[in-house]
Amino acid sequence: MSDHTVDVAIVGGAVMGSSIACHLAMDPDFTGSLLVIEKDPSYAKCASALSAASIRQQFSCPVNIEISLYGIDFLREIGARLAVGDDRPQIDLHEGGYLFLATPDKRAILEENHALQTRMGADIAFLEPDGLRRQFPWLNTEDISAGCWGRTGEGWFDGYGLMQAFRKAARARDVPYLAGEVMRTEPEGSGFRLTLGDGTTVSCGRLVNAAGASGAAAIATDLEIPFPVESRKRMIFTFDCRETVEGCPLLIDPNGTYVRPEGTGFLCGSAPPETADPESQEFDVDHGFFEEHLWPTLAHRVPAFEAIKPGAAWAGHYDMNLFDHNAFVGPVEGVPGLLLCAGFSGHGLQQAPAVGRGIAELIVHGAYRTLDLSALAHDRMARKAPVLELNVV
Repeated sequence: MSDHTVDVAIVGGAVMGSSIACHLAMDPDFTGSLLVIEKDPSYAKCASALSAASIRQQFSCPVNIEISLYGIDFLREIGARLAVGDDRPQIDLHEGGYLFLATPDKRAILEENHALQTRMGADIAFLEPDGLRRQFPWLNTEDISAGCWGRTGEGWFDGYGLMQAFRKAARARDVPYLAGEVMRTEPEGSGFRLTLGDGTTVSCGRLVNAAGASGAAAIATDLEIPFPVESRKRMIFTFDCRETVEGCPLLIDPNGTYVRPEGTGFLCGSAPPETADPESQEFDVDHGFFEEHLWPTLAHRVPAFEAIKPGAAWAGHYDMNLFDHNAFVGPVEGVPGLLLCAGFSGHGLQQAPAVGRGIAELIVHGAYRTLDLSALAHDRMARKAPVLELNVV
């Protein structure tokens, strides 16, 4: 007999797992038992704590735009939505916008994406070079054909605060959290049996795999599910600038380098070249990446960044879906009772409100009720129907 027997077990208690747990606990139609399993209750190394924590509507896939349109409303109203008694969480949302820049060869992609985004209700401005210079006079546009800037609805926030707000709201509704790492997952009757590192066992009727970059693939392997998700290291660097760069948004250079304000300074990063991006679980920071790639790009795009003082740096991980860089969300054909919530490829924090709500709806009501997330279903891989996202950062 297992040490714990529950109707629903969620593996992974960071922002996704806690969002699902919170939404389940808030649904009056959910009457089952629930357990969240988290291997690191300190959350010191989880992606939610180490992310650059931002939200945008500037995607090329409709489902991602819909998810983030809901997400920004949720973040704006988080104090009311996730209040626990008189305690109203704050996540310091700053709607500074994203600014995607395009060289002439990529202008058509920017135009097509902008048309879709605005048609779906996103507040995105399409700016020619002269408009960019008027709005951002510190910006070098000599090689730029156009840019798209989110006037509202895009920006950055306290990602760790969002995760803790979901977790606190779930705990306030009596959702139990169990510290432990799932070492083995196996079918058991019509459900599943999990064995943790200390020998504790958990039996459940439904299993949600929200274990992120460090654990989701192992669960999928145990259950013999095709799951091309690997952990990819991403580094974030901070710096101070001598000059004032007024009104800086989250700026995306055409080569993928990004920078945004952080307090009185800035933070920046970029994906490495594919040939230098192996699967990784380590947290070492390569400061040469900043010197050789990031700083030259930043100094070219924003001349004020030629004179900076480097600050702290850290590394975290994306649960990278190598199939199409979008998450697997929802049930798995042939494995009844299993729900996937993994492979977000860097979009997890901003997608947590909508995806957590959607998974909870599947569990309680058997279908999506508010936002159809079926485009992210696992079976798209078997159907060879990738959800291709052109704006991957």
